[in-house]
Amino acid sequence: MPRVKRGFKARRRRNKVLKAAKGYIGGHGSQFRTARITVDRAGVYAYRDRKVKKREFRSLWIMRINAAARENGLSYSRLIFGLKEAGVDLDRKVLADMAIRDPMAFSQLARLARN
Repeated sequence: MPRVKRGFKARRRRNKVLKAAKGYIGGHGSQFRTARITVDRAGVYAYRDRKVKKREFRSLWIMRINAAARENGLSYSRLIFGLKEAGVDLDRKVLADMAIRDPMAFSQLARLARN
């Protein structure tokens, strides 16, 4: 019986991995074995960091809101509590953007939260 060489299917699989590893340093971008390991690891990091990115942005927004709130004589927690009590339903992304782009409107919200 003749041996099975796998033909184009194996080449297509290898080329897919090598294409994903394009630009990697040394053998990581040109040798299939090391490229496969590196590409797999890169995928794990990418999956994990898509979640981490959301956490980091929320943290950044909170820092910005806190800084703007303290300029208006409030702490972050007092501001958020006051806004909830006043029925203002803005998320942290919008509040942080407002703190940077429109400080006057933010100070009005802070006044509303203080009452």
